[in-house]
Amino acid sequence: MVAQMLEGAGRYFLSRPRRFGKSLLLDTMKSIFEGRKALFEGLYLESRWDWQKSWPVIQIDLANAGVHSLEVLDDWLHQQLDENQQALNLDVDHHTNPAIRFTRLIQEAAKQSQQQQVVILIDEYDKPILDNIEHLEQATAVREVLKSFYSVIKGQDRHIRFIFMTGVTNLSKVSLFSGINQIKDITLDKRYATLCGYTEQDLKTEFSQHLSGVNWQKLEDWYNGYHFCGEAVYNPYDILLFINKDHAYRNYWFETGSPSFLLKLFKQQQYFLPELENVDVGEEILDSFDIERIDPTTLLFQAGYLTIDSVINDEIFGPSYQLKIPNQEVRTALNSHFIQAYTELTSTSMKWRKRLYQLLNSGDLNKLEQEITRLFSSIPWRNFTHNDLPNAEGYYASVLYAFFASLNATIIPEDINNHGQADMTIMLGNNIYVMEFKRDTSKDYQLKTPNPALQHIQQQGYAEKYKQQGEQVFEVGMIFNTHIRHLVQFDWQALD
Repeated sequence: MVAQMLEGAGRYFLSRPRRFGKSLLLDTMKSIFEGRKALFEGLYLESRWDWQKSWPVIQIDLANAGVHSLEVLDDWLHQQLDENQQALNLDVDHHTNPAIRFTRLIQEAAKQSQQQQVVILIDEYDKPILDNIEHLEQATAVREVLKSFYSVIKGQDRHIRFIFMTGVTNLSKVSLFSGINQIKDITLDKRYATLCGYTEQDLKTEFSQHLSGVNWQKLEDWYNGYHFCGEAVYNPYDILLFINKDHAYRNYWFETGSPSFLLKLFKQQQYFLPELENVDVGEEILDSFDIERIDPTTLLFQAGYLTIDSVINDEIFGPSYQLKIPNQEVRTALNSHFIQAYTELTSTSMKWRKRLYQLLNSGDLNKLEQEITRLFSSIPWRNFTHNDLPNAEGYYASVLYAFFASLNATIIPEDINNHGQADMTIMLGNNIYVMEFKRDTSKDYQLKTPNPALQHIQQQGYAEKYKQQGEQVFEVGMIFNTHIRHLVQFDWQALD
């Protein structure tokens, strides 16, 4: 794939989640253009590249830049330019404007090159913006500085042999590259779907000695499942740590970065969590990144918490994408964080998860009612004094969804667009639970016979299609009252 990109004057952009090998890919490209043939002996490229030629490489690394002010950003850009200037042994005037320095660096490097051109590699171009995404004014200011810096590339196009850029957010919609229309986005290009990440074939050949005796299905469930319009890939960071830690299954990738901003965004927008089981979006959502109007789905996808499940091509509306949570690691860890964000339960959330798992697995509905009652009684409602989240439609369904999903239970939403009547089916062990949640706002709730939530399930026949599957099927109706913020009625029926 790299050999294919190197043909001609390529200009490429690739978006992948963190820890997927983007920086390593850039280092590989740098070594190619510097003519370091010894590193490629016995590899595909050895006989497919003219190693007699070399180009000066300008590499801008923003992956490790912790930028929380314009001054820090300015210093970091100058530091990057200093390092490139020293590595290329160039004497370039130290102008106070990083964009002007960048221009002169490209010109001088090209002038002294045998090929009269340079190679530009930029890693995590958008990280300074993401570092400030919670503060709109600061993020906007950072964006404008970077826009000025990157705009240099367009004007110096004749001096550039090859460009490769990486990041998390899509560059074409971030208002940074209005003048750089020659860069090709290969993020969802089927030809490059496995450029970063490990395929099943990779693991069973190149990694076979390190994965001897592994349960392949379990490994796939935990770490595979990332799709970029092509063959699925494993998270490479997870696989390397899995090998290093004697095949112990852990949340290696997830623990390297906290989705704290995403969680705050979900709370602010009162996002209905069961919708994560059925995300259907168009290209404009996956491509969009507007810091003034951030879509949570876009960030979930670009950060790696959602991935492509299938593509639907429509002659009128164009392609649309069905998204899903990629694997067990992300599902379990992400929903554990949602539990904390939506309930403010921190140290005790694992206790609740274990109890709910045991009761769902055993089919003890009477104790399940007691446990859910105690769960909502334990939520510190005082922490929501300045947050109207618990009064949102679908809040109680979202909390239970986060708990059930963190158990890696199979969840099938029935009618997730009707937030007032959020239905979901939970499959765990040999039990299937068809659930209906209703929200009541009265100040003095009176028990209703029959339970309208349970009655709705039965009238709609939601559970009928599960009766022949060999598992025990339960119909469960729950009513929550927003005035007392509690479960006020729980009724169920087991089907034959």
